[in-house]
Amino acid sequence: MPGSSIWRTKSVEQSIADTDDPDTKLRRNLSAWDLTVFGVAVMIGAGIFTLTARTAGDLAGPSVSVAFVLAGIACALAALCYAEFASTVPVAGSAYTFSYATFGEFLAWIIGWDLILEFSVAAAAVAKGWSVYLETVLRAMFGDGIHTTVSLGGLSFDWGSLILVAVLAALLTAGTKLSSRFSLVITVLKVLIIVFVIVLGITFINPDNYTPFVPPAAEGEAGEGGIEQSLFSVLAGGSGSVYGAFGLLAGASLVFFAFIGFDIVATTAEETRNPQRNVPRGILGSLVIVTVLYVATSLVVAGMVPFSDLATDAPPEGERKTLATAFSLNGVDWAANIISVGALTGLTTVVMVLMLGQQRVLFAMSRDGLLPRKLAKTGKKGTPYRVNILVGIVVAIAAAFFDATKLEEMVNVGTLFAFVLVSAGVIVLRKKRPDLPRGFRVPLMPVIPILAIIACVWLMLNLTVLTWVRFLAWMALGVLVYFVYSKRHALLNRKDEPKESDVES
Repeated sequence: MPGSSIWRTKSVEQSIADTDDPDTKLRRNLSAWDLTVFGVAVMIGAGIFTLTARTAGDLAGPSVSVAFVLAGIACALAALCYAEFASTVPVAGSAYTFSYATFGEFLAWIIGWDLILEFSVAAAAVAKGWSVYLETVLRAMFGDGIHTTVSLGGLSFDWGSLILVAVLAALLTAGTKLSSRFSLVITVLKVLIIVFVIVLGITFINPDNYTPFVPPAAEGEAGEGGIEQSLFSVLAGGSGSVYGAFGLLAGASLVFFAFIGFDIVATTAEETRNPQRNVPRGILGSLVIVTVLYVATSLVVAGMVPFSDLATDAPPEGERKTLATAFSLNGVDWAANIISVGALTGLTTVVMVLMLGQQRVLFAMSRDGLLPRKLAKTGKKGTPYRVNILVGIVVAIAAAFFDATKLEEMVNVGTLFAFVLVSAGVIVLRKKRPDLPRGFRVPLMPVIPILAIIACVWLMLNLTVLTWVRFLAWMALGVLVYFVYSKRHALLNRKDEPKESDVES
């Protein structure tokens, strides 16, 4: 297509050829098992340790398990599309790279900009949660005088999250294979703790706590002014989205945050041995594992205590309820302490894999020239160390100095938008390039991708109006950056091949 067109596409062959550039070459050393570990590592974390109890108390009641099922179905449909794309275009960048090959440069930039929001906000928010658990554990060991957040000249400084991000940034720079081994150890530990929660929690289940399974709608709640209720409930004339059908749907859109992770597996396709086989296995395998654990855990927690006791406004008011809360309310404080330690270790790998996903997206965008090309240079270990350092600094500052609470929905709307484009892209690429070798093919084409699009758009509509406003503002900023910088500097905009000086030190 013409070099000046914003719809110019980067061919699949060119994307794959770029992976052999010695200055931006990533090392292929990941197996299907490594990818499954990455997926499980990021998905078993903030969602299961924090969202399960809070969603039951504030939105869905005992039907939180159904919310997880609905979100899991939407993810499974999108995962099939991701698996085909990743096996066809095994290049770093995930949805950004896929969109470049199908929809053109402008939409590729938009989705890349969207993924920057998703991964950065998620990593910072989870790092803040990690710091809270760190404070709990340190207090249990050394007394109540320890605080991970202190005041510095009127600014709130969270040294706990800063230390975490710094250590993980160094670990990722040392090499992705080393990171996967670290993830394996932590992931095994937190899976064992989740199994412990399920097995012990079953003994405290009271069947009466499941009634009513879908609590009647709380009229007027969370709908003051309309901006804090779900967009769908506003369009449908509902007064709020707490409990009832609207609450269940809003809960599904919120717990979707817990499934974010399998798309990160796709960002590591370029570093995977035999990606046509291993990437689909890693994506689908990790999703199946976490879905089973999520549904089982949510059923147990909802049966242990009345859902009203898990609400944010339940005593102690304003305190964020977690898995540990359900055990504390049953007088099993020792179990609550074990869960806190599990959450601390679990959130560690979540932050690490979110940062990994962010780094690979920025790496792909920089290699294409949409961001400064020098960022894509890889070091002797085959990792993009400049991008790693930049991501570490940005996430560390956000986690240490900014309030990262209540940002799950911002992450969700961006991720769902990416899922919609990937699902549509599979249909487009099948028609445009039926000749491409595909290690995995979505069954029932085009029914599955269309269902994935419908499911993701449906979940997006059940996010709050305020979330949509913030998302559109971020996208508008991205459009400005594209036309001011990225469109002119894109490699596809050059008549000649890029010179090696573009990426030299």
